[in-house]
Amino acid sequence: MKYFEVKKARIEIIPMIDIMFFLLIFFIMITLHMIPSSGITSSLAKSSTATPLDQPKVVLSVDEQGNIGIDGRTVSPPELTAMLQQKGANTIVTIAGTKETSLQHLMDVMDACRSAGVTQIGLAARKQ
Repeated sequence: MKYFEVKKARIEIIPMIDIMFFLLIFFIMITLHMIPSSGITSSLAKSSTATPLDQPKVVLSVDEQGNIGIDGRTVSPPELTAMLQQKGANTIVTIAGTKETSLQHLMDVMDACRSAGVTQIGLAARKQ
């Protein structure tokens, strides 16, 4: 009379683990999209031949007066050289200057980068 035997109840744990992993991945993906990209607003120069660059490790901003901004603070060219030397020669640098930034200010920043051994320097531009 196996028909009337009482079976012991058990909880299937494998489907529960699958659901927990799905929820974990879902919340990780949602959290990554909620983190805003931080940056500095500037009116970049326009170029009809602008192409996408590799993801920069360091983004520098240069204003009309030649002030160099990195990570929300202003640095001088010697300080910039010292910071980039600590990061290493394989650092990718992108320089974002405004339309009003003079070529001399950009060259000063490039010289500071090259003095640190950086060989991959890009100029940020807005596609026309």
